[in-house]
Amino acid sequence: MATHRCKQIDLALQGGGSHGALTWGVLDRILEDERLQIDGISGTSAGAMNAVVLADGLERGGRNGARDALHAFWQAVSDAARFSPIQRSPWDRMTGNYSLDHSPAYLWFESLTQLVAPSMLNPFRINPLRQLVERQVDFDRVNACRKVKIFVTATNVRTGRAHIFRQPRLSVDTVMASACLPFMFEAVEIEGEAYWDGGYSGNPALYPLVDDQGCRDLVVVQINPLVRRQLPETAREILNRLNEITFNSSLVKELRSIQLLHQLIEAEGLELQYYRAMRLHLIHAEREVEELSASSKLNSEWHFLTRLRDQGRLWADRWLDENFDSIGHESTFDLNELFQDTFRPIMEQERSGTGGDQGKGQ
Repeated sequence: MATHRCKQIDLALQGGGSHGALTWGVLDRILEDERLQIDGISGTSAGAMNAVVLADGLERGGRNGARDALHAFWQAVSDAARFSPIQRSPWDRMTGNYSLDHSPAYLWFESLTQLVAPSMLNPFRINPLRQLVERQVDFDRVNACRKVKIFVTATNVRTGRAHIFRQPRLSVDTVMASACLPFMFEAVEIEGEAYWDGGYSGNPALYPLVDDQGCRDLVVVQINPLVRRQLPETAREILNRLNEITFNSSLVKELRSIQLLHQLIEAEGLELQYYRAMRLHLIHAEREVEELSASSKLNSEWHFLTRLRDQGRLWADRWLDENFDSIGHESTFDLNELFQDTFRPIMEQERSGTGGDQGKGQ
């Protein structure tokens, strides 16, 4: 049970295949800390799976139940992957490289998905992950859970916009829609609409948490690197970086909108206390994620998943050590620093006053 000293946080969880085990570690550490209470979670793809598994376990057995449920889910993911033909090459196993870039089965499957539509590649719509989620998650419990609010993002294929599913309408379909990569699976149809992976429109969507008045501290758990110091050179590196930019773009736009809103409130002296009080935080370690190749998102070996879990726990542990006192008082994620080079020429003009004079002289 939460006490009066317990601090409430909302969590925004990105998708990223097996890299979602990083988020598992973050959640495991947060659930372990009774000073914190999770009020709401917005998740996409693997983030959505982590969210519904947590809610199911929390409803069934409290914090420990949620931790056990997350462990059981990722164990089941690893067990199912043992029979997959897509495995690391012997050389990668010998060198401790978790990438699948040299796996013949992975390279063949990747090429095939670029040439053959999912309806032809998988006419019987076989999806082992769907069966796994159905076995591991009781959605009646998820929808009955009042301890945490869950928001799942999917992309409407027709409109290209994010659609947010929430309790009491969460189901295996909504989660699989959020994780539906269009090159691998046919769109998931829900009530006459077709949906693809939510990462294209909200990875994760922040606005359900921003609009929720129950909590003002929003923690983004980011597992896809925003910045890479080394420029991509090979065709694979270029493709991987394009995918990262694509799946981060919606998050960057929402963060930029929040920053502009804060700047407008400060500049105009607007009395929008509801938005003024919103505090942003980020749990992320870019250097560690940069070392992981995109293909490793399909690597579900138990040793790799637990390694990622432990890394995620370490991220969360460091973040709590440095920032716990700030929760409930101030942001620890500086949006101005993130976007400092976005409109630098315009900001310099505004500071010098030349922008307005030029407009008047035209």
